[in-house]
Amino acid sequence: MSKEMQELQKHWHSMMQTIHSNANVVAFMNSRIGQYLDDHPFVALSLLMFIAVSAVPVGFFLVFVVTTAVMACIGVIVMEGVVIAIGGIALLCVLCGLGALSVGVSGVLSVSYVALSTLVNYWCASRGQIRKQDVNGSLPQKQPVLDLSANIGKSE
Repeated sequence: MSKEMQELQKHWHSMMQTIHSNANVVAFMNSRIGQYLDDHPFVALSLLMFIAVSAVPVGFFLVFVVTTAVMACIGVIVMEGVVIAIGGIALLCVLCGLGALSVGVSGVLSVSYVALSTLVNYWCASRGQIRKQDVNGSLPQKQPVLDLSANIGKSE
């Protein structure tokens, strides 16, 4: 492995040790939910994508609720219920769409990860075989191909 890759691996390992030694992370990973997510990485990735993508719409909705609450204090009590109901329905529609998007993106990322890791493993394995053959000083010899059509013509 190259020196840069080793340094990157050491940096990544130290960062992961810092995260795994955090008391909150340890407590969460010992809970039933943490163990379930640890056993099901696709679900964890989908949940992470959903939370990350839905933060902005939820923030807008909370600002919307606060704004309508202030308007209710001014005197628009009936209108507040209608507007919050419409906003809640709109939020529900947006979150359902984002949930479907999160599952789709997680699926694409998972398939891409499996495909790329398989290609990298195949590439590394084939390079290792070529290096072994170079070290031994022997390259694979092609076997002679038998021409069966000539034998068929002679037997008739």
